[in-house]
Amino acid sequence: MTQFDLNDDQRQIFEMAQKFTAEEITPHAAKWDEEHHFPKDVIRQAAELGFGSIYVSEESGGIGLGRLEAALIMEAMAYGCPSTSAFISIHNMASWMIDRFGDQQLKDKYLPDLIPMERMASYCLTEPSSGSDAAALKTKAVLDGDHYVVSGSKAFISGAGENEVYVVMVRTGEDGPKGISALVIEKDWDGVSFGANEKKLGWHSQPTRQVNFDSVRVPVSNRLGGEGEGFRIAMMGLDGGRLNIGACSLGGAQRCLDEAVNYTKERSQFGRAIADFQNTQFMLADMETELQAARQLLYAAAVKVTENAPDKTRFAAMAKRLATDTGSAVVDRALQLHGGYGYLQDYPIERFWRDLRVHSILEGTNQIMRMIISRDMLRQ
Repeated sequence: MTQFDLNDDQRQIFEMAQKFTAEEITPHAAKWDEEHHFPKDVIRQAAELGFGSIYVSEESGGIGLGRLEAALIMEAMAYGCPSTSAFISIHNMASWMIDRFGDQQLKDKYLPDLIPMERMASYCLTEPSSGSDAAALKTKAVLDGDHYVVSGSKAFISGAGENEVYVVMVRTGEDGPKGISALVIEKDWDGVSFGANEKKLGWHSQPTRQVNFDSVRVPVSNRLGGEGEGFRIAMMGLDGGRLNIGACSLGGAQRCLDEAVNYTKERSQFGRAIADFQNTQFMLADMETELQAARQLLYAAAVKVTENAPDKTRFAAMAKRLATDTGSAVVDRALQLHGGYGYLQDYPIERFWRDLRVHSILEGTNQIMRMIISRDMLRQ
């Protein structure tokens, strides 16, 4: 990648994801949303293209791409359905954590099924009483011989109840981040249960539930990294997750901008196409400018995360904050340009408006992103 453009391989990856989205996601996304349908079959088709293991290493059977390529794939799929694209991002984050921090035995145990998404994975950090203050988590794991006994609950977990594998942050030691470890827990183990499917504003094409652990026995061999390294592992996973969720906002916003351009050219008022009014032209120009600016920052941040740059976390936070806020603002203006029709489910805008709203909350709220950015600035 040059400073300003994608290379040929990256363009081909983006075009492949666009083609898959146009054929397999976009035509069905409104129905998935309306019926709250979880499209496992289509998700597994995406995995056949390697999209279930985007940055899992080639040695482990993944396609071993960088974070920019992952962002391009997420952006392309979100053009059809941000909810489905975000779900695939979460699976990739959990699979990468197993590949990056698991020993060979653990990789061999889970990755052969996770890569084709025959089994799917969830990331479990948030709890009912600890959201932004993630290091205050209370789910406890007590060592008992060669097992941990895990008790507690995780909240707002994408894929919960449907997915088979859960990467769970638990407290194995002292209060604070240094007392947290990461364990891989399976759906069918004794003591694992799930709450009711949450009734959400958006993201209707994927389930969200609470995950409960009642004295679940987890082999010590299912720990990622060393004891006490879980919070660091979780945060490294979030650097990539923040890029992907930002990319999902870019893709959804681009779809709505394209819809707004087409609509305003076709819709007439006062004897003229809406697109002929200067106010409309100025709105469209601002939407395009802001979206392109957010895209360039996100792509730059993705390269930094791939290259493990010292300022990667700050740039991931900046990119996530800008892309998700911009994405929601662009979609909101696209809805306004559609007038009353934008509020109807006959048009896709209202679905994207609902789906993108949560992006400024999850993977760390945008207020927390500002804290990360400013603290890194002030350390210098």
